[in-house]
Amino acid sequence: PCPQRPRDTMGQSVAMGGTGGPGTPLPLPPLLLALALLSPWGSAGASCPPRCVCASNILSCSQAVLSSVPAPLPRFTAVLDLSHNNVSRLRADWAPGRLTHLHALLLSHNGLSFVSTEAFAHVPHLRHLDLSSNRLRALEENLFSDLTELEVLLLYNNEISAVDRTAFDNLGRLRKLYLGQNRIARFPLELLRDGSRLPQLALLDLSANRLRSLPVGELQALPAWLRDRLYLHANPLACDCPLFQLVARGRRRRLSAVMDFQEELRCLLPTAPAPVGILSLAGRQPLNCSEAQEAVLEAHLGDAVTLSCDTRLRGVRSRHWVTPGGERVLEEGGNGSAALLANGSLRLQALRPEDAGTYACWVAGPLLNETLYVELLVHNFTLHGPHDTLNTAYTTLVGCILSVVLVLIYLYLTPCRCCCCRGTEKPPAPRDDSINSSVLSTTPNHAAGVPGEPCRSRSASITGPGQNGRFKVGGTPQPPPRHGPKAQRKVSDPDSVSSVFSDTPIVV
Repeated sequence: PCPQRPRDTMGQSVAMGGTGGPGTPLPLPPLLLALALLSPWGSAGASCPPRCVCASNILSCSQAVLSSVPAPLPRFTAVLDLSHNNVSRLRADWAPGRLTHLHALLLSHNGLSFVSTEAFAHVPHLRHLDLSSNRLRALEENLFSDLTELEVLLLYNNEISAVDRTAFDNLGRLRKLYLGQNRIARFPLELLRDGSRLPQLALLDLSANRLRSLPVGELQALPAWLRDRLYLHANPLACDCPLFQLVARGRRRRLSAVMDFQEELRCLLPTAPAPVGILSLAGRQPLNCSEAQEAVLEAHLGDAVTLSCDTRLRGVRSRHWVTPGGERVLEEGGNGSAALLANGSLRLQALRPEDAGTYACWVAGPLLNETLYVELLVHNFTLHGPHDTLNTAYTTLVGCILSVVLVLIYLYLTPCRCCCCRGTEKPPAPRDDSINSSVLSTTPNHAAGVPGEPCRSRSASITGPGQNGRFKVGGTPQPPPRHGPKAQRKVSDPDSVSSVFSDTPIVV
């Protein structure tokens, strides 16, 4: 049988036979010796930890049944893979020395339930951190604040239900955040609002959590390049029309978060036993939702508006607008009332009726191009026109009601006129005057006043008993007695029939 060759060791070679005899170590050739000395693991004071595989600056200890991080760790380690082990706690002293070269740390599938807030103080240049598929329940205050250069953070498939508002502070370079398959019940809108917390964030995965509602209005206001990578599928969302319109707009724009997971975008109806597709709510009872038109802007004559070029492309090289009349608005200037802003939006001043129509924004990206359309509706009146008309009608109505009220007050609530007769009053006109006998006259008939005697009211003017012992109402005095053979003319009796249209009474 052939003799078995002994295993080679780094820096030595065992040769069978030769001048040195069997088993005598021989020196390496000069080139191999130089490569061995240049290798990190061949330098003095550095060794690969037990049960780990070392290759260049990569240290892989995956599936090594480790319960703690091996020590010591070489300082030149750039990639450290500790996945699929039993490291349940990551303390602050897991890396005694400062690992300035480490840029990727993999700790998935470890049953990790505790991470110290100072655990990443010794790895300031970490760019990729994988904590997925563990048992983390909460993200504590300032947990990742030392990782100012972190770009990718994987936290999916944990038991996270509480996220501190400061957990992601100082992560100014974070681009991808994976929080799917957890127990998050509140949408962390503070991560996206204004872009101040995570300015470089381009992907946020919140799928398969416990979200029941979404801030649809604020999500719709996000730029399209961020909505393109906002994953919300597999959540127990409550069905409503704003949610349907948010998803429908994403499908119309062909956003990846909608197009790739249409089947998983479901919501709960009170009358349905199982979740239904969000996109199937169009015209369906009881909501009967309708799709809102995309990018339709309404304005009035004389207004100034800004048309947004909401592209889903990043790294745009150039863009320009085309007006409904076919004129191009380039980056270097405008065409009078239209001007291109620095962020790619189109500013229109002093709108006219001919400014209405469909505007097109042409965007040239690094890999592909995109064209966006914005429809502008210009109402043929100023913004204050409808309000002035409404105010005029309201004023007229109030004036009419006030006039009616004043008339009613005059007719029914005028107080009884009561005064004292003066001794120097002028005696009344003779009763045979045609004016005093008219039933249309509003002047009451008074008897000759007695000095010092108060006047009687019209409603109670009674001069004495009449026929059959009755009193005659109306203020007509008894006819004076005749003096002499010549009889005086009789005063008209109120009970006599007279014409209401005649100025001269009919005397009986």
